[in-house]
Amino acid sequence: MSGSGRALLFDIDGTLADTDALHLQAFNQVFAPHGHFFDRDRASKELMGFSNISISERFLPGQSPERQAAIMAEKEEAFRKLASGQIKPVAGLMNLLALADRADVPMVAVTNAPRLNAEMMLSGLGIMQRFKAVIIGDELPYGKPHPLPYLEGLRAVGAAPDRSLAFEDSRSGVQSASAAGIATIGMRTSLGHGELAAEGAVCTAESIEDPDLIRLVGATMNW
Repeated sequence: MSGSGRALLFDIDGTLADTDALHLQAFNQVFAPHGHFFDRDRASKELMGFSNISISERFLPGQSPERQAAIMAEKEEAFRKLASGQIKPVAGLMNLLALADRADVPMVAVTNAPRLNAEMMLSGLGIMQRFKAVIIGDELPYGKPHPLPYLEGLRAVGAAPDRSLAFEDSRSGVQSASAAGIATIGMRTSLGHGELAAEGAVCTAESIEDPDLIRLVGATMNW
Protein backbone atom coordinates (compact mmCIF):
# COMPACT_ATOMS: atom_id res chain seq x y z
CA MET A 1 0.00 0.00 0.00
CA SER A 2 1.29 3.45 -0.89
CA GLY A 3 2.91 5.04 2.14
CA SER A 4 2.50 1.84 4.17
CA GLY A 5 -0.56 3.22 5.93
CA ARG A 6 1.01 6.64 6.48
CA ALA A 7 -0.37 9.98 5.35
CA LEU A 8 0.02 13.71 5.86
CA LEU A 9 -3.27 15.56 6.05
CA PHE A 10 -3.45 19.33 5.73
CA ASP A 11 -6.00 21.99 6.32
CA ILE A 12 -5.64 24.65 3.60
CA ASP A 13 -6.41 28.18 4.84
CA GLY A 14 -3.89 29.32 7.43
CA THR A 15 -1.95 26.07 7.10
CA LEU A 16 -0.73 25.78 3.50
CA ALA A 17 -1.07 29.55 2.94
CA ASP A 18 -1.76 32.38 5.37
CA THR A 19 -5.08 33.65 4.02
CA ASP A 20 -6.85 34.53 7.27
CA ALA A 21 -6.53 38.28 6.72
CA LEU A 22 -8.13 37.98 3.27
CA HIS A 23 -11.00 35.91 4.66
CA LEU A 24 -11.52 38.49 7.41
CA GLN A 25 -11.67 41.29 4.83
CA ALA A 26 -14.22 39.34 2.76
CA PHE A 27 -16.37 38.54 5.80
CA ASN A 28 -16.50 42.18 6.87
CA GLN A 29 -17.23 43.34 3.34
CA VAL A 30 -20.25 41.03 3.01
CA PHE A 31 -21.48 40.79 6.60
CA ALA A 32 -21.36 44.51 7.49
CA PRO A 33 -24.79 45.17 5.92
CA HIS A 34 -26.14 42.40 8.17
CA GLY A 35 -24.85 44.09 11.32
CA HIS A 36 -21.68 42.07 11.91
CA PHE A 37 -18.08 43.20 12.20
CA PHE A 38 -15.19 40.89 13.06
CA ASP A 39 -11.73 41.77 14.31
CA ARG A 40 -8.94 39.20 14.08
CA ASP A 41 -9.50 37.86 17.59
CA ARG A 42 -13.24 37.41 17.16
CA ALA A 43 -12.75 35.86 13.72
CA SER A 44 -10.27 33.30 15.06
CA LYS A 45 -12.81 32.21 17.68
CA GLU A 46 -16.05 32.35 15.68
CA LEU A 47 -15.24 32.05 11.96
CA MET A 48 -11.92 30.45 11.07
CA GLY A 49 -12.20 26.70 10.58
CA PHE A 50 -15.99 26.54 10.79
CA SER A 51 -18.17 25.39 7.92
CA ASN A 52 -20.16 27.92 5.92
CA ILE A 53 -23.38 26.21 6.96
CA SER A 54 -22.62 26.63 10.67
CA ILE A 55 -21.47 30.24 10.16
CA SER A 56 -24.60 31.23 8.26
CA GLU A 57 -26.89 29.53 10.78
CA ARG A 58 -25.20 31.42 13.60
CA PHE A 59 -24.89 34.89 12.10
CA LEU A 60 -27.76 35.00 9.60
CA PRO A 61 -30.56 33.30 11.57
CA GLY A 62 -33.30 35.56 10.21
CA GLN A 63 -32.56 34.62 6.60
CA SER A 64 -34.00 31.68 4.68
CA PRO A 65 -31.60 28.78 3.99
CA GLU A 66 -31.48 29.85 0.34
CA ARG A 67 -30.59 33.44 1.27
CA GLN A 68 -27.99 32.22 3.80
CA ALA A 69 -26.36 30.16 1.05
CA ALA A 70 -26.41 33.12 -1.34
CA ILE A 71 -24.75 35.43 1.21
CA MET A 72 -22.04 32.87 1.94
CA ALA A 73 -21.47 32.41 -1.80
CA GLU A 74 -21.05 36.19 -2.07
CA LYS A 75 -18.46 36.11 0.72
CA GLU A 76 -16.51 33.30 -0.97
CA GLU A 77 -16.57 35.14 -4.30
CA ALA A 78 -15.24 38.23 -2.54
CA PHE A 79 -12.46 36.13 -1.00
CA ARG A 80 -11.49 34.60 -4.34
CA LYS A 81 -11.24 38.06 -5.89
CA LEU A 82 -9.08 39.29 -3.02
CA ALA A 83 -6.87 36.20 -3.10
CA SER A 84 -6.40 35.96 -6.86
CA GLY A 85 -2.69 36.12 -7.64
CA GLN A 86 -1.76 36.63 -3.97
CA ILE A 87 -1.52 33.03 -2.74
CA LYS A 88 1.93 32.08 -1.48
CA PRO A 89 2.99 28.90 0.35
CA VAL A 90 3.94 29.13 4.01
CA ALA A 91 7.66 28.84 4.72
CA GLY A 92 8.95 25.28 4.48
CA LEU A 93 5.87 23.83 2.77
CA MET A 94 7.48 22.91 -0.54
CA ASN A 95 10.41 21.16 1.18
CA LEU A 96 7.99 19.10 3.29
CA LEU A 97 5.91 18.11 0.27
CA ALA A 98 9.07 17.08 -1.58
CA LEU A 99 10.10 14.85 1.34
CA ALA A 100 6.67 13.22 1.36
CA ASP A 101 6.81 12.64 -2.40
CA ARG A 102 10.24 11.00 -2.15
CA ALA A 103 9.02 8.75 0.68
CA ASP A 104 5.81 7.88 -1.24
CA VAL A 105 3.68 9.23 1.61
CA PRO A 106 0.29 10.39 0.27
CA MET A 107 -1.01 13.85 1.09
CA VAL A 108 -4.63 14.84 1.58
CA ALA A 109 -6.25 18.26 1.91
CA VAL A 110 -9.08 18.42 4.47
CA THR A 111 -11.01 21.67 4.63
CA ASN A 112 -14.32 23.28 5.49
CA ALA A 113 -13.80 25.68 2.58
CA PRO A 114 -15.98 25.32 -0.53
CA ARG A 115 -14.46 23.19 -3.31
CA LEU A 116 -14.03 26.23 -5.58
CA ASN A 117 -11.88 27.89 -2.91
CA ALA A 118 -9.90 24.73 -2.16
CA GLU A 119 -9.10 24.09 -5.81
CA MET A 120 -8.20 27.76 -6.40
CA MET A 121 -5.84 27.68 -3.42
CA LEU A 122 -4.13 24.41 -4.36
CA SER A 123 -3.86 25.46 -8.01
CA GLY A 124 -2.55 28.89 -7.00
CA LEU A 125 0.14 27.22 -4.91
CA GLY A 126 0.95 24.88 -7.80
CA ILE A 127 0.43 21.77 -5.69
CA MET A 128 -2.97 20.42 -6.76
CA GLN A 129 -1.46 17.33 -8.42
CA ARG A 130 0.47 16.42 -5.28
CA PHE A 131 -2.68 15.77 -3.24
CA LYS A 132 -4.34 12.38 -3.61
CA ALA A 133 -7.68 13.68 -2.33
CA VAL A 134 -9.39 16.93 -1.37
CA ILE A 135 -12.01 16.42 1.35
CA ILE A 136 -14.64 19.17 1.66
CA GLY A 137 -16.50 19.39 4.98
CA ASP A 138 -19.70 20.86 3.51
CA GLU A 139 -19.94 17.92 1.08
CA LEU A 140 -20.18 15.49 4.02
CA PRO A 141 -22.96 14.96 6.58
CA TYR A 142 -20.69 16.66 9.14
CA GLY A 143 -17.82 19.12 8.71
CA LYS A 144 -15.15 20.09 11.21
CA PRO A 145 -15.07 19.98 14.26
CA HIS A 146 -16.66 16.54 13.70
CA PRO A 147 -13.99 13.88 12.97
CA LEU A 148 -15.71 12.73 9.75
CA PRO A 149 -13.68 14.92 7.32
CA TYR A 150 -10.41 13.52 8.63
CA LEU A 151 -11.76 9.97 8.76
CA GLU A 152 -12.71 10.39 5.10
CA GLY A 153 -9.23 11.72 4.37
CA LEU A 154 -7.64 8.62 5.91
CA ARG A 155 -10.04 6.35 4.06
CA ALA A 156 -9.28 8.01 0.72
CA VAL A 157 -5.64 6.90 0.85
CA GLY A 158 -5.93 3.78 3.03
CA ALA A 159 -4.03 5.38 5.89
CA ALA A 160 -4.07 4.55 9.60
CA PRO A 161 -4.66 7.37 12.09
CA ASP A 162 -1.78 6.32 14.35
CA ARG A 163 0.65 6.40 11.42
CA SER A 164 -0.45 9.76 10.11
CA LEU A 165 -0.11 13.44 10.99
CA ALA A 166 -2.46 16.38 10.53
CA PHE A 167 -1.61 20.08 10.22
CA GLU A 168 -4.22 22.55 11.46
CA ASP A 169 -4.47 26.17 12.56
CA SER A 170 -8.02 26.47 13.95
CA ARG A 171 -9.80 25.19 17.04
CA SER A 172 -12.38 23.26 15.02
CA GLY A 173 -9.70 21.76 12.80
CA VAL A 174 -7.55 20.52 15.68
CA GLN A 175 -10.67 19.09 17.33
CA SER A 176 -11.63 17.30 14.12
CA ALA A 177 -8.26 15.72 13.42
CA SER A 178 -7.61 14.81 17.05
CA ALA A 179 -11.05 13.19 17.37
CA ALA A 180 -10.18 11.09 14.31
CA GLY A 181 -7.20 9.75 16.25
CA ILE A 182 -4.55 11.64 14.28
CA ALA A 183 -1.65 13.35 16.04
CA THR A 184 -2.18 16.99 15.11
CA ILE A 185 0.36 19.77 14.73
CA GLY A 186 -1.10 23.18 15.49
CA MET A 187 0.18 25.95 13.24
CA ARG A 188 0.32 29.26 15.10
CA THR A 189 -1.05 31.35 12.21
CA SER A 190 -3.71 33.08 14.29
CA LEU A 191 -3.87 31.15 17.58
CA GLY A 192 -1.26 30.67 20.28
CA HIS A 193 0.27 27.48 21.65
CA GLY A 194 -2.05 27.27 24.65
CA GLU A 195 -5.19 27.68 22.57
CA LEU A 196 -4.18 24.99 20.07
CA ALA A 197 -2.88 22.60 22.73
CA ALA A 198 -6.12 22.95 24.67
CA GLU A 199 -7.98 21.52 21.66
CA GLY A 200 -5.65 18.53 21.38
CA ALA A 201 -2.61 19.58 19.33
CA VAL A 202 0.38 17.39 20.22
CA CYS A 203 2.74 20.28 19.43
CA THR A 204 2.57 23.71 17.84
CA ALA A 205 4.85 25.60 15.50
CA GLU A 206 5.12 29.04 13.95
CA SER A 207 6.14 27.54 10.62
CA ILE A 208 6.76 24.24 8.89
CA GLU A 209 10.48 25.05 9.12
CA ASP A 210 10.36 24.66 12.93
CA PRO A 211 13.08 22.11 13.92
CA ASP A 212 10.83 20.30 16.42
CA LEU A 213 8.12 19.94 13.79
CA ILE A 214 10.60 18.59 11.25
CA ARG A 215 11.88 16.04 13.77
CA LEU A 216 8.35 14.92 14.69
CA VAL A 217 7.35 14.48 11.05
CA GLY A 218 10.54 12.59 10.23
CA ALA A 219 10.12 10.23 13.19
CA THR A 220 6.43 9.56 12.50
CA MET A 221 6.87 9.10 8.75
CA ASN A 222 10.11 7.11 9.23
CA TRP A 223 12.15 9.03 6.67
